[in-house]
Amino acid sequence: MRVADLETPVPVIDLDRVEHNLAKMQAYCDSHGLQLRPHIKTHKIPAFAQRQLALGAGGITCQKLGEAEVMADAGLDDIFISYPLIGPVKAQRLADLSRRAKVRVGIDNRLALDTIGEAARASNHTIGVLVEFDSGNKRTGVTSVAEALELARRVQQTPGLRFDGLMTYPSTAATARFVAEARQEFEKAGIPISVVSGGGTPNAWAAHEIAGLTEVRVGTYIYHDRATVGAGAASLDECAFHLHVTVISRPTEDRAVIDAGSKSLSSDQLDPSFGKGYGLILGYEDAVIERLNEEHGIVDVSRCATRPVVGERLRIVPNHVCVVSNLHDEVAVSRGGELIEMWPVAARGKTR
Repeated sequence: MRVADLETPVPVIDLDRVEHNLAKMQAYCDSHGLQLRPHIKTHKIPAFAQRQLALGAGGITCQKLGEAEVMADAGLDDIFISYPLIGPVKAQRLADLSRRAKVRVGIDNRLALDTIGEAARASNHTIGVLVEFDSGNKRTGVTSVAEALELARRVQQTPGLRFDGLMTYPSTAATARFVAEARQEFEKAGIPISVVSGGGTPNAWAAHEIAGLTEVRVGTYIYHDRATVGAGAASLDECAFHLHVTVISRPTEDRAVIDAGSKSLSSDQLDPSFGKGYGLILGYEDAVIERLNEEHGIVDVSRCATRPVVGERLRIVPNHVCVVSNLHDEVAVSRGGELIEMWPVAARGKTR
């Protein structure tokens, strides 16, 4: 079967572009002495995680325990969970996971530390810990070196836990400043920092410029999307994930309707300098997907020199591919326009 014969809407993965993207990032990290620990939250597919490891990645990153459990079930055995885990249920699940894989977890508060300590005691397996700090994103992460040092001391005092270093997201100029101060203070305290883990595909190619960084956590690079293209981190030709859709209505000369709405496309929008609407329609780049209903995408085609017709198939580069990947049970895997097979998105929907 050809990709063109698939029912729409359907996400289609170009394996040649995936391979190019994976090899390019691994080569970059290798050339700069950086450990690559890819984030699987973008693809959520064990076969891709295994390919990343085969190319030289030092392990994988997961955002939620549910993702990590799926990957461990598939034989992935070196997992970093870059998300605070809170409470006894999470502790029990983490304990179970740590019996099957080498596990490291990021924290930024005492309760998250206690949760991981409880898991280590229950499993009788050592769990590594990275203390997260804020590099300006104003999300999770301690905001001072003193806080980071206090948590590191508590990690060292907790049976079953091992302090491995620091993490942040995204990697910015503020990262280097924090790390430089932290290394001074931690050295005074006699606490080594073996890992400094930074994340984010849009600025990944500058990771080697951030003094002190030892590890790169990136996810979107496997597929790329409109956001990474807009940020200059990729070209459109490197986008490996396209949502194939069909024009189902042309109510007016200036409006087209596609069979993909909020259940198929991300509602994330971009910096206006990157583009308007909810995705880029290849071949109709002047069109704007201006509104998403549940099953309908409303497209303004008034600026297009030529306009799509009812029944025409279109390809969309998503604004934020991680979200779109998570909306679909399976993806079509292809080479040269030929369908190889359908792969389940095994870790989709794992919100806990």
